[in-house]
Amino acid sequence: MSNKLMGAAAVILNGEGHILLVKHSYGKLNWELPGGLSEKSESAEETAKREVVEETALDVSVGRLTGIYYEPRNDMHHFVFLCQVTGNPSPQLCSPEILECKYWSIDDLPRPISDFTLQRIREAMNPDPDRLFHIIGPRQWLE
Repeated sequence: MSNKLMGAAAVILNGEGHILLVKHSYGKLNWELPGGLSEKSESAEETAKREVVEETALDVSVGRLTGIYYEPRNDMHHFVFLCQVTGNPSPQLCSPEILECKYWSIDDLPRPISDFTLQRIREAMNPDPDRLFHIIGPRQWLE
């Protein structure tokens, strides 16, 4: 029996309503929500907190769940939470996996970015509490 993969990501807004994104140093060098794969014996909430610290050095409190995304191709569940910065509000580069981390206007997001990232941002901003669960297909890239 194989273990199901699980990951979590954080939607973090600053005082101006801009969203924090990180730019990966691998793959398509794409912009993404802070987040990643869960570790053994770690909840989705704990994953979101740990990944934010590892990628941006920000301490956050994990708030409302904004979506659960199932990716059949990898048999993986992605959890997305609205998070609030609790300490120093300035993100710092602190991981070799991340080239940049900065806040962006939701109306002017950077490229390259995946349709999956855009969907998670859109659904976090306009939540439908009756529709938290989504099935996702292969990512499409906006260059």
